[in-house]
Amino acid sequence: MTASGAPGVRRRRLSAALRRLREKSGLTSAEVAERMGWTSGARLTRIERNEWKFPKREEIEALLEIYGVVGEEREHLLSLAETARGRSDWHEYADLFPGSLPDLEAEAVRIRTYEVVLIPGLLQTPAYAAAVSEGSQVVPPDQIERKVESRMARRAVLDAPKGPYLTAVIDEPALRKAVGSHQVMAEQLRFLSGMAAHYKVTVLVLPDEAGAHPAVDGAFTLFDFPRPEPGIVSIPTVVEALYVEDEDYFDQHALIFDTVQNLALDPQGSIDLIEAIAAEHDKRA
Repeated sequence: MTASGAPGVRRRRLSAALRRLREKSGLTSAEVAERMGWTSGARLTRIERNEWKFPKREEIEALLEIYGVVGEEREHLLSLAETARGRSDWHEYADLFPGSLPDLEAEAVRIRTYEVVLIPGLLQTPAYAAAVSEGSQVVPPDQIERKVESRMARRAVLDAPKGPYLTAVIDEPALRKAVGSHQVMAEQLRFLSGMAAHYKVTVLVLPDEAGAHPAVDGAFTLFDFPRPEPGIVSIPTVVEALYVEDEDYFDQHALIFDTVQNLALDPQGSIDLIEAIAAEHDKRA
């Protein structure tokens, strides 16, 4: 499994960029449609909502000319359009990821995640991932092995040449919760400690002593993409995650993440606590 083919996310990014450019230009959808020779603004609306399959280069070129986009930004967006065709490397797991999570991870330049009760998916062991799926009672029993397989394959994104950097802030209770068993947790925490040595991974623990904080109500993940594309916020729910592309919403969550990151232990202090809690799980195994 490679970590490079994410045309769906590139179409999403292109759509967001075109919407942003139109709004910046001060033109309405109807005005742009008239200049494009279209009968109405409905076609542009579908493009801006990412309700399209194959971007046409000539249309993108015409839209960029209307918006006055030149130079590197123009070439970047045209390149995005060229690579926004085809299907994802993850099409065989499409039913498991309705929000295109693997594609988001592959396209992001940085992932920042805050977890309250679970270890982040990219940092899970197979046994831990299986226990999470079993405990959710949402994943059918005959799909658990496939779910775990897909989750392990996703980790390849961290080793990809252009893969994202990952910063994970994990609340202390997630380390203490006996997911699967104490033996499973001890193995998971030692793996987590090992992953913290990966040059693209930063693992920080938010200790109980930090008390109340802005993210106390729940987990979230931020996906940063190459500028000027806006980021995406992922909010987990019981059934599946919600993906929000609003720029203000993203900025608010970025500030919240900065706060919890500053409240967390430093990298070495985090590893020390992870290993100490792993030893506690060993004693109870």
